[in-house]
Amino acid sequence: MKTLAGFLCTLLLAALPNLAGASTTRQDLIVKPRIDKIDPPGWWAKFPSPMLLVHGAGLREARFSITGSKVRLERSQTSENGHWAFLWLDTKSAAAQTLTITAANNSGEAHCSYVLAARSHDPHAHAGFSAKDVMYLIMPDRFARGSSAPYPPGDDRAAPRGWHGGDLAGIQQHLDYLKQLGVTTIWTTPVASNAGMSDSYHGYASTDLYAIDPHLGTLADYRRLSDALHARSMKLVIDLVPNHIGLKHPWIADPPAPNWLHGTVQHHRALAYEFYDLLDPHAPPAAWRANTDGWFSSDMPDLNQENPLVSRYLIQNALWWVETANLDGIRLDTFPYVSRAFWHDFHAALHKAFPHLTTVGEVYHRDPEVTSFFAGGMARAGAEGDIDTGLDTPFDYPLCFALRDVLTQGKPMTDVTSILRQDALYPHPERLVTFIGNHDLPRFRTQARSSVPMLKLGVGLLTTLRGMPELYAGDEIGMTGGPDPDNRHDFPGGFPGDSHNALTPAGRTPVESEIFRWTSGMLAFRAAHPELQTGIEQNLYSDPDAFAFVRAMDTAGCIADRHTERLLIVVNKASQSKSLELPVEDTALAGCVQFDPASASPGAKPQLSNGKLRIEESAESMTVFSVK
Repeated sequence: MKTLAGFLCTLLLAALPNLAGASTTRQDLIVKPRIDKIDPPGWWAKFPSPMLLVHGAGLREARFSITGSKVRLERSQTSENGHWAFLWLDTKSAAAQTLTITAANNSGEAHCSYVLAARSHDPHAHAGFSAKDVMYLIMPDRFARGSSAPYPPGDDRAAPRGWHGGDLAGIQQHLDYLKQLGVTTIWTTPVASNAGMSDSYHGYASTDLYAIDPHLGTLADYRRLSDALHARSMKLVIDLVPNHIGLKHPWIADPPAPNWLHGTVQHHRALAYEFYDLLDPHAPPAAWRANTDGWFSSDMPDLNQENPLVSRYLIQNALWWVETANLDGIRLDTFPYVSRAFWHDFHAALHKAFPHLTTVGEVYHRDPEVTSFFAGGMARAGAEGDIDTGLDTPFDYPLCFALRDVLTQGKPMTDVTSILRQDALYPHPERLVTFIGNHDLPRFRTQARSSVPMLKLGVGLLTTLRGMPELYAGDEIGMTGGPDPDNRHDFPGGFPGDSHNALTPAGRTPVESEIFRWTSGMLAFRAAHPELQTGIEQNLYSDPDAFAFVRAMDTAGCIADRHTERLLIVVNKASQSKSLELPVEDTALAGCVQFDPASASPGAKPQLSNGKLRIEESAESMTVFSVK
């Protein structure tokens, strides 16, 4: 990928009055223009025309101009204190070139070169993710260290909430491990700079939306990671946080425009976390604004996306990251806390620029009514009116909570089918990103009281149910841990001096090896069977302990086509074997006569009699049958 240059600024100072006794006028006191920073730091030809946010001094009285071929400055706006200027450029007819931005007043001039680059990739190259993929969540600081340089000052692996030294190079060094596991898509927690924020290793309190956090590496490292993934036919998803920033962001003390934030450090409302108010068309504005205008925490101020300047800035930021790093998708943090109108505009711009790019939103709630409300593809009449968010899919938190409750807390298996029964609420349930763990939940195996069989059943269901599975780094080896930060331990073997290396077969403990073999085996099985990726799901049976369902390319059954394989998945979480009797007629199994175990833990061979299929499923087991 070509390097996208930034800008270079120089000052040309007008001669100061040199006559003795000359009177001082207001113009003599005007501060000389200075340009320190421009967001975005570069842009592209044949891309939406940009709005530049300029930071410096003496900008209030400045006259701005742009020198370049077929580029025009449409308008400008400055802040009262002269520290900020917004410049709207018209670049729709321009070719790639280096522009010159000039700010001039009676005390001098500032000149900056600004690169309008040629796009490095076809817009269709940003492939997006789908149910054919497997996503893997990585917290870069906790996965692996690739740099041989000394640890940055302040890094302390013994500090539960401190920086531990993982970086982007460490991820790149272990891509073959992830490929072997069966991962096709990597989602990392935010990589934008959190400089100045104490213990902000997680990345969710940005202080510069256009820089890589120095703990993790450089922009060149991020591009190298992207290139290395694509060379392996893998994908990269960035984690963006349009909802809030970190308390040490320069905007907190010096906002670029009025109403840049919802409130101030001294006067702001706390977040309500009442999603049902957002769904309610009868809710008063105060109820839903308590969700969209509240601060996520005292250290994470809330941005005001209703301000057109903020909205434009954030949308451009997403466009810049996707084009700069050749990204395939975006994970959107704290999705419900941002207005639906912003999300509509955000996705309209992203999908126009990158037709195949996909987004997944965090809607942390166990009710499908809530989760589905934020899915794109339909306008929903909530408190803000009929607005389609445009979101490609939310994470399937309801299914995650159901699977964890059933497999770790003794809840009935019918809780899972109850969630699946509500798939009609979603425009595209097949797109849902399913998971059993992430960086915000206690580790699955810890909640399951270290039960390896229950973790294996969780992985098994994750890889065979509808949707696209996501694994949290370490679940494939059964890492343990309680609530945050205990669920964010370093990956064993990713750092110098680790006691053992679970990134290699020889370095894994027996339990880690067992779980890794099961997980990689299920992912390989899924990759080899299109039915598990894009096929229909038909649920045949559930009771407190057992669940049986079919994945097939259609619902016609074997009467219409005896040559196309169907998969029957049977799960029994009970501590004793279970006898099941499944219907066959008028199901996707109609007319099928051949039921062969296809997984590594088969039960007894099923018996077909009088339109019923009788199966004896072993205790704490899962069997996949190939059906014809």
